[in-house]
Amino acid sequence: MLFRITHRTRYRYAGTASESFMEARLTPTSDERQDRRSHKLLTTPACNLHVYTDYFGNTVETFSIIQRHRELLLESVSEVATHPIDPPSVALEVSVSEARQIFRSERLKLFEYIIASPAIPLSAEVNVLANRFFKPGDPIGTSLLRLNAWIKESFRYEPGTTRIDTPVATALRQRTGVCQDFAQIMIAVLRSAEIPARYVTGYIETETQRKASEAQKAPKLIGASESHAWVEVYLPGGFWWPLDPTNNCIAGERHVKVANGRDYRDSTPTTGVFKGTHTEQLEVAVVMQRI
Repeated sequence: MLFRITHRTRYRYAGTASESFMEARLTPTSDERQDRRSHKLLTTPACNLHVYTDYFGNTVETFSIIQRHRELLLESVSEVATHPIDPPSVALEVSVSEARQIFRSERLKLFEYIIASPAIPLSAEVNVLANRFFKPGDPIGTSLLRLNAWIKESFRYEPGTTRIDTPVATALRQRTGVCQDFAQIMIAVLRSAEIPARYVTGYIETETQRKASEAQKAPKLIGASESHAWVEVYLPGGFWWPLDPTNNCIAGERHVKVANGRDYRDSTPTTGVFKGTHTEQLEVAVVMQRI
């Protein structure tokens, strides 16, 4: 599938900002699952962009605006082609206990994705779930899909019930949240089970973004109108398998990956600071169209 994605972010200030310094992780990745055909980031006021690749392999665009301004507009426009890729069947058939032995042998390479991270602590509660879903003799693929399905069945997708910094324990207790919460709960359980997992941000083609003629051709998907979050699980042999607990599906052609990391803090679309005022309003809108 080929998509054109427009992501607009507008910061409206209560007064006049004298300076702004920002980082944007809005560039879709290019890998075996997707091909980034083009990408452009425009800012208003206009400024020069500097690009680097961070520790997790994400493309980061940085910029500073050193003139007075009352609002800041970012417009990211990308074209991406997505491709379906299945994991090796043999990797899914490895038992949980055998997989753990393999992961332990690669612990140095996978260290960041096995231990607790700043936004995803491990707890006795998630350890109980890890023991429930990952029995030593069960195939790892079956166990992963069972956990993915349980999150969809046990939690209610309800925007506004959590914030970006809501702890995993709170979302787990109240059984409501959004895609970020469900992804981080799943990662907490996986890491507690000694299974490497990383957090992914990107875009998803939701039902409201599809043409009426396409509505009956694929399952309805739920996701935020700004961006979406899911999980990539490391399988024996080195394949990162993308799973979307919000929709109980394997992330496929209707998912476009932008960034990944240990948790949401490593892959937030925009972060920054400004001087002289405070934010009065933040507006984010994403349009994802097939072309």
